[in-house]
Amino acid sequence: MGNNAIKIDIGLSDESRATIAAGLSGLLADSYTLYLMTHNFHWNVKGPMFNSLHQMFMTQYTEQWAALDQIAERIRALGYPAPGTYAQFVKLATIKEIEGVPAALDMVRHLVAAQEATARTARKLLPVVSEADDQPTADLLTQRLDVHEKTAWMLRSLLEE
Repeated sequence: MGNNAIKIDIGLSDESRATIAAGLSGLLADSYTLYLMTHNFHWNVKGPMFNSLHQMFMTQYTEQWAALDQIAERIRALGYPAPGTYAQFVKLATIKEIEGVPAALDMVRHLVAAQEATARTARKLLPVVSEADDQPTADLLTQRLDVHEKTAWMLRSLLEE
């Protein structure tokens, strides 16, 4: 914090705020990487499933885009800067970028894995948030888990006979 920063007193210890903000920074990085992957696949999908996947991916990346703000703003409310560069996201994310243009069903497989990875990142933070009694972050994590688990299920359904 800078010299003229105002002390934050929201009922969470400085240590809890720092730990939670760091965890949320990882979630933001995974969420941004997932967003970018989904948008990339929306642009580049082709084949017989083009129309349904193109539309599905657009619905998903639109939802993800809004979530980025919620996560970043929670980090800010905890008193920390939100990561906002590709370099920071690459360092923090558990999801790796996909090279080239995969076939349509491979795009779906990559998105299932990325949705699940993002869910794991969110879930890993829940005990920390619960211990700190940080309900706003717990609420955000629960919402994100619901979306990522449901989206992973819908994507997985495309791969089943």
